[in-house]
Amino acid sequence: MQSEATIIATTRTVRLGAKRLTRGAAACAACWALLGTGSAQAGWLDQFKDSDDGQFDLSDWLLDRKGFLPVPIIITEPAVGFGGGVVATFFRESLRDATSHNADDGRLTPPDIYALGAAATENGTWMGMAGGMVYIDRGRYRWRGGISRLSVNLDFYGIGGHNQPVSYNLDGWASLQEGAMRIGQSDFWVGVRSVYLDLKNRFDIEGAPSLDGLERASRASGLGLTLEYDSRDNIFTPSRGWTGSFEATFYDPDWGSDTRLQSYRGYAFAYVPIGREFVLAGRVDGRAANGQVPFYMLPYVDLRGVPAARLQDRRTGVLETELRWNVTPRWAAIGFVGGGRAWGTTASFSDGSDATAYGVGFRYLIARRLGLYVGLDVAKSTLDHAVYIQVGNAWR
Repeated sequence: MQSEATIIATTRTVRLGAKRLTRGAAACAACWALLGTGSAQAGWLDQFKDSDDGQFDLSDWLLDRKGFLPVPIIITEPAVGFGGGVVATFFRESLRDATSHNADDGRLTPPDIYALGAAATENGTWMGMAGGMVYIDRGRYRWRGGISRLSVNLDFYGIGGHNQPVSYNLDGWASLQEGAMRIGQSDFWVGVRSVYLDLKNRFDIEGAPSLDGLERASRASGLGLTLEYDSRDNIFTPSRGWTGSFEATFYDPDWGSDTRLQSYRGYAFAYVPIGREFVLAGRVDGRAANGQVPFYMLPYVDLRGVPAARLQDRRTGVLETELRWNVTPRWAAIGFVGGGRAWGTTASFSDGSDATAYGVGFRYLIARRLGLYVGLDVAKSTLDHAVYIQVGNAWR
C-alpha cells in the first residue's frame, strides 16, 4: 500500500489496518496504565500484570477491548518532523470474541474496525482521516480502506536526490480502497484496489531549475490488482515464515485521472529462527512507475534513517536485514543494516543514487499472548539520522 510515494510516506504513520490499530491500542493502554494515584492505582494496574511472570502485560486488556477506543499517534518521520495525533477507533467485537467464530481452517478472523482521526507535525503538515477494515464470510473476504483530507509539507531534492531541496506543499484529498478474497484454504489473497488523489501542488520557489520538465498533474485515479501471501506465525512480531505482495495500479483518464501512468510494488519479508534466542529477518522491496508520473508519486527509497521521499526516481530497490536477540523472555535487542537505490529516469541501475543505513534498538514483549513487542530504534544513514517508535514489526 505504499506505491503512491509521497502521500503514502506520510499516511503510513496512521494506516487504518487492524495491525496498526491494535498496535496503537497497546501504546494507548501503556499510557493509561500510568494514570491514577495511591492504592486505587495499584488495584487498577493489576489488570496489566501477566499471571505467569507478574510482568507488565496488555494481553488480557487488548483481548477484551471492544467499542470505542482512542489510539494515540506518535510521528517521528524526519521528512515531516515530530508530531502526533489521535484516532478514535471502534471495535465491533473484541479479539477474544472473534476467536469464537474462527474460519473452518482455524484461522483467527480479526474483528471489524472503524476509525476517525487527525494528526499534525511540527513543519505544518496536518491531516484528517477516516477508514476501517471489515471481514465477511468468516474471514474469506476483506475490505480495508481510508480517505484523508491533508496538507503535506515536504522537500523535493530532484529526481535522483542530487539537487538542493525545494520546499513544496500538497493540499487536497486522498483515498485508498482495497477488496480481497482468500484463495481457498491457502495463505494467498487476490484483490482489487482503487486509488484516488486530488492534490494541488505548490512550490515555495517556482521556476527553480530542478523543477523543469516535472509532471505536476493534480488528479490521479487508478485501478489495480493485488496478490498477497502470508505464512508468518504472528502478524505483530513474527519469528518464522514470510509474507509478500505484488501490486499493480493503472491510472487513466478513462476513470478520472489527469495523467496516464502505471505503478508497481513487489516485496517479501522473511523470518528465520536461529536457536531459541535469535530471529534473523530479511526484506527485499522493489517499486516502479511508468508513464506520465507526477513528481510526488515517484517511488522513493523506504529505509530507516532515510527521510521519506528523499531519494526518488522511476525505479527503487531496497535490501535490509534485521537480527533480534531475545535477551530475556520479555526484553530483546535489535540490530539492522540495509541499503537502497533509486534509478530509471536518466541513470541506469549501476549509476543510480544510493543510501545505506544501520541502527540498533530494543523491544519489550508488551502483550505475551499476542506476541506483540514495542520499542525504539535509532537509525543512521548516509543522508540523515532518525529515531523511530516501533509497535510490532518495523516493516510495512
